[in-house]
Amino acid sequence: MEEISLKKDRQVTSALSDIALCSSNSGFDNYRFEHVALPEINFSEIDTSIKFLGRTLNIPIIISSITGGGSKSEKINRSLAGLASDYGVGFAVGSQTCALKNSSLEKSFQIRKYAPNTLILANIGAAELNYGFSLSECQRSIDMIDADGLILHLNPLHEVFQQNQTTNFSDLLRKIEKVCTKLDAPIIVKEVGYGISASVAKKLAEAGVYAIEVAGTGSISWSQIEKEASRDVVLRAAADSFRDWGNPTTECIESIAKNVKNIKIIASGGVNTGVKMAKSIALGADLCGNASTFLQKISESRAECENFMETLKLELKTAMFCTGSKNIDQLKRAKILRKPSYHE
Repeated sequence: MEEISLKKDRQVTSALSDIALCSSNSGFDNYRFEHVALPEINFSEIDTSIKFLGRTLNIPIIISSITGGGSKSEKINRSLAGLASDYGVGFAVGSQTCALKNSSLEKSFQIRKYAPNTLILANIGAAELNYGFSLSECQRSIDMIDADGLILHLNPLHEVFQQNQTTNFSDLLRKIEKVCTKLDAPIIVKEVGYGISASVAKKLAEAGVYAIEVAGTGSISWSQIEKEASRDVVLRAAADSFRDWGNPTTECIESIAKNVKNIKIIASGGVNTGVKMAKSIALGADLCGNASTFLQKISESRAECENFMETLKLELKTAMFCTGSKNIDQLKRAKILRKPSYHE
């Protein structure tokens, strides 16, 4: 247990440092809204709320999967769950795989009592379905935290570079489809920072996945985190070649929205301002997610995290006001333009 706890704490520390940053951007600078000088709405009446999985979110954002299993994790998860509850947003725990294998680690994930009415999502690695996990473990992860749904995360690049690799992704789509069919809970599939393309999203939608969290480039690079943890010269050199690997967040959102039907889209990967949230929704996302900024802010203080949340809301409302969008449905139809590129 101590070894797992130390690893989780090390990952948190690394995620807070510059070494974790992906060198590719998320693509938001390539877009701008058409400014509406006559919005014909009252700023005070703008409604930023949405409904997702039967819960009302006051702001269309989920505090995305961060951590669990380490000595630091319990405090982080409790603090962020309380913040999510106070502001009426969603919260997703980090991978529960360690707790499913070692019940003594469950406590760091059990945050429902701190957020009794909050949207909470469980989380395990999809590849674990090739390493002995079944419907039983999926259900246990949900029951462990009284979750509203289950995230199955995809992380092939990350797995190559971390210790205790889980790199057998063969025949995984069929097993994900079985989970979607047999488990009485909505399934969300997410990447961990390299993006989900429309071609992959289409397969997942056909398998019965309820939502995709794109987690595109522009935030944390797990290959760099694992590089710093390794003493293997070959692994470190190879990991460095993947610093800019992945699909930009905006590309993922736009292509999935245009080409895949019957699936919800959660925009994440560099979505760290209310303007980027607004752009994500106008490009086709249903709501947004952020992990790295919330982790950074909560590591500083609860007040910093509250300031970040208030800033997100003000930025989002202002973007809605200046596009003439009274609610999120209208923001989905706001005119967003791709900036011309002089390299095209």
